Amino acid sequence: MTLLTLLAATAIAAQPAHDVVVDLTPSGGQPQRALVSVPPGAHGMIVMLPGGSGEVGIGRDGSIAHGDNFTVRTRTLWAAKGYGVVIPDAIGGTNQRGLRSAPAYAQMIDRMVTLAHRQGVGPVFLLGTSQGSIAAMNGAAHAAPGRIAGVVLTESVSVLGGSHETVFDADPSGVSVPALVVANRDDACKVAPPDNAPRIAAAMTHSPDVKVLTVSGGVTRSDNDCGSLTPHGYYGIEDKVVGAIVQWMDAHSG
Repeated sequence: MTLLTLLAATAIAAQPAHDVVVDLTPSGGQPQRALVSVPPGAHGMIVMLPGGSGEVGIGRDGSIAHGDNFTVRTRTLWAAKGYGVVIPDAIGGTNQRGLRSAPAYAQMIDRMVTLAHRQGVGPVFLLGTSQGSIAAMNGAAHAAPGRIAGVVLTESVSVLGGSHETVFDADPSGVSVPALVVANRDDACKVAPPDNAPRIAAAMTHSPDVKVLTVSGGVTRSDNDCGSLTPHGYYGIEDKVVGAIVQWMDAHSG
């Protein structure tokens, strides 16, 4: 992997002060950008894996074109709880649907884990939402021992839809770290039914500790039940969900 640039992001509203933009070009691969945001006094890091197409639109100045996704819009909440985040943009700036269970995607996640470890602030977790949960499962299943402390799967795609892949295609039996599966009773997204959470948990047969966390509530501001500004994206209940996940991460920080 070749690290091309490490740019201090211009301060913008509603972002923590310690943001950097990182441009990566792996050997023989496509370029990729990531936002690394670390609050003062951080005691852990989270590699955030967005849903949808995976396109965040991170600018060289730290601006974000597509910031509605749960894993992106909540970064100040994680910072307040002592966790920094690494948010990867789409590889080559292209739609990532259908690619997240592939070996190349697990390699990308490992590069993001390396970025997180470079911050030197504690354990690293993976967290994916919706389509991004496929990526998180894949990354956790192929992580070398000691690389990550755990994986969090939120509103996971578990029924085949337009992307033609689910978390079950991402080698759940390969996960050997603690795992948290979060499901919102009020999620109406057809490819992420909350009733499938126990099935997702049961598929991680080699995880030493799997928990299902059930939440409820949320506000709908989108015509798409799988959109970010709905119960599928925890819109309106972010504080509650982040707090519960942080409690689990703190308990698994070693």
